[in-house]
Amino acid sequence: MQSQQINKEPSTIDVNDSLLDVKGLKTYFYMRHGKTAKAVDDVSFSINKGETVALVGESGSGKSITSLSIMRLIQSPPGKIVEGSIKLEGKELLALSENEMSKVRGNEIGMIFQEPMTSLDPVFTIGSQIVESLMKHKMMKKKEAYKQAIELLKIVGFARAEKIVKEFPHQLSGGMRQRVMIAIALSCNPKLLIADEPTTALDVTIQAQILNLMVDMKERFGSSVLLITHDLGVVAEVANRVLVMYGGQIVEEAPVKDLFMDAKHPYTEALLESIPNIDEDVERLESIPGTVPPAHNFPQGCRFADRCKYVMDICREENPKLIEHNSNRKVRCFLYKEEGGFLSGG
Repeated sequence: MQSQQINKEPSTIDVNDSLLDVKGLKTYFYMRHGKTAKAVDDVSFSINKGETVALVGESGSGKSITSLSIMRLIQSPPGKIVEGSIKLEGKELLALSENEMSKVRGNEIGMIFQEPMTSLDPVFTIGSQIVESLMKHKMMKKKEAYKQAIELLKIVGFARAEKIVKEFPHQLSGGMRQRVMIAIALSCNPKLLIADEPTTALDVTIQAQILNLMVDMKERFGSSVLLITHDLGVVAEVANRVLVMYGGQIVEEAPVKDLFMDAKHPYTEALLESIPNIDEDVERLESIPGTVPPAHNFPQGCRFADRCKYVMDICREENPKLIEHNSNRKVRCFLYKEEGGFLSGG
C-alpha cells in the first residue's frame, strides 16, 4: 500500500530487554478423516520491550493462529497447542489456568481485531464496553471507569467523546469502531498490544489515520506491538523488525530496513516484488505463482518449493531449518548457510 504516508520513523530499540518469548510453538487442528492441519509448526521469536514487530505473510500462512495461540484463544476442539512455550516477562502463559489467563488478556496483553463489528457487542453502548474492561481489570468503581472511558475516547481522537460513550457500535463508521477497539485494548495499559490486520477493512485514508494512532498510542502507553499484516507497505512505516511467515513457519527474520534493502528468502523477495511502486511505470505487477499449500497437506520438503524460482532438488526432499544468517538475521532456505554466506541461486 504505497500510497500511505505515516511520516514516522520507527523508534530504535537499543536494549535486548525481552517482553515476549515464543519457542517451538506448534498449534494443530485435528480434522475429520484423521488429517492434521499444522497451522503453526515450530515457531520461535521474541519481542523486546518498546519494540514493534511485524508478522507478515499471505492469508493461510498461520499469522492469526499465532496471535490467537499467544492469547490462548484457540478453540478446542478442533485446535490445540500441542507443544512449545509462550513466556511474557518470564511467566509461562501455557501453564496458567483459564482464570489466570483471563486476567492476562486485556490487562497485560491487549488485542485489536481485523473487524471491530465482530468484537464489539452490538447490544451494549460503547461506554459500557470500555467501562466493563476497566472494572474487571483495574477494579475501578463504575463512576470512575465511566470518566476514564471518556478520557480514553478523547485520547484516540474523538472530539465528542461524551456523546460517543452513549452510542452503539452500529452508529459508528468502520474507522470510528476501530478507534474504539484501540481504546479498549489500551484501557488497561497492556505491556503487549497485538494488532491483527487492524486496517484491512478500512479505506486507505482511514488506514493511515489508524496506523498513526497506533504509533502514537504505543509511544504514549509504552507498549510493545505485534502487528499482523499482509501489507508490506504498512510494515515499512511502523515496524522495527519483521517476521515473514509461510506455511505455518517463520522463513525470515530481519530488521525492517535490512529486509527491504536485501531480502534473503525467495518468498520475501517475491512479496517485495509484488508491491506497487509509484516511481515505476509498469503495466502489470509481479505476482507469486500458485497459492499457500493447505496446512493439512504441506509438501515433504520446503513448503515454498513449488512456487520458488530458485528451487533445487534438495528443496523437494527436506524442509530447511531456520538458521542464524549474519549477526541479526535468520532465514529458512538451502541457499544460505549458518553465520552468513550464499551457496547458489539469485
